[in-house]
Amino acid sequence: MAKKDHVSETPATHCLKAAKVVFTEHPYQYLPRGGAQHSASVLGWDPYAVVKTLIMQDQDAKPLVVLMHGSRKVSTKNLARQIGAKSVEPCAPEVASRHSGYLVGGTSPFGLRRLMPVFIESSILELPHILINGGRRGYLVGLEPQVCVRLLGAQPVQCALSLAD
Repeated sequence: MAKKDHVSETPATHCLKAAKVVFTEHPYQYLPRGGAQHSASVLGWDPYAVVKTLIMQDQDAKPLVVLMHGSRKVSTKNLARQIGAKSVEPCAPEVASRHSGYLVGGTSPFGLRRLMPVFIESSILELPHILINGGRRGYLVGLEPQVCVRLLGAQPVQCALSLAD
């Protein structure tokens, strides 16, 4: 499955360790614009179980985090309706980095620079185990999806679209 290389501490792993969360480390060769599809392929995982961390913003430019299956995309219209926003859109990469404290492609929902509301596609919570970014490009951590609810207060939403939509 994954190499047993230890990756140096990140704000995300520090947060997980402080909360005594059991997680596995999954380093891989990062590919710019490869996304969850690439990491899933390299690590031998189904992209549905590799979770993307997306930094978005509402109509007032207030940031929020969306956790989505690697094999799906976010319906911003459905998300906005469910969270009571007029609109939601992805943040520009430099804005996302400023909010999260991470480089795009290495954004973890754990150990964020700013406190932001976190929304999780509800079907992710039905999975027994997920891979999610560990706070560095080319580094995922494996854990139970319920950790996102316990640690982040992630609120379930239903806003997934297939990548073909």
